[in-house]
Amino acid sequence: MIKLAILDFDGTLADTREIIVRTNQEVQRRMGYPITDEAGIVATVGLPLQEGILTMYPDLPLEEIPAWVSTYREVFDTLKGRIVPKLFPNVKDTLEVLSGRGCIFTIASSRGRKSLMEFLHEMGIAPFISYVLGADDVELAKPHPEPVLKTLRELSFEAGEALVVGDMPVDILMGRSAGARTCGVSYGNSNRAALLGAGADSVIDDFSELLRLIP
Repeated sequence: MIKLAILDFDGTLADTREIIVRTNQEVQRRMGYPITDEAGIVATVGLPLQEGILTMYPDLPLEEIPAWVSTYREVFDTLKGRIVPKLFPNVKDTLEVLSGRGCIFTIASSRGRKSLMEFLHEMGIAPFISYVLGADDVELAKPHPEPVLKTLRELSFEAGEALVVGDMPVDILMGRSAGARTCGVSYGNSNRAALLGAGADSVIDDFSELLRLIP
């Protein structure tokens, strides 16, 4: 029986696609590098910021990374007042119903803790989240199982009691490697075929479908 749901944030709970794409492209412009198209940027969602940058620019000198990261954060903070991410349909209501049934919700995200916590509070879902892991809270990021294993250890759950929910193959691979059940969401930054290909136990088209997966 599922007692714990470990949720991704970007593309699973909130639609942050536009601000991520616009931020990356503005940073690339400022840093003087070729602009990556939307599909290339979206493919890096779910990876820690530095890893995403290096995925797009494998030959980028490592000494330039700190400037990229600081510029990214500056641009993101500027844009988020104009491009305001929103929760996907039925997210808040579903969290409320399932929390009432006793399900525990946590977050395992590759987003930095600061912006992650700001979004959870601004979107009004922080009260439903019992534990949060951001990119700076783990040594090894998705698809490594550390975020799930750390959550299970800290909250005293077994892997068989957990469901990992995410929109990217790295979420599914992370959950499977930890021995948890996995659920992909088709409305985020990936697609049903990729999620099933990564080994998702199920794929849902709306967050409210968790109501049938978590009794």
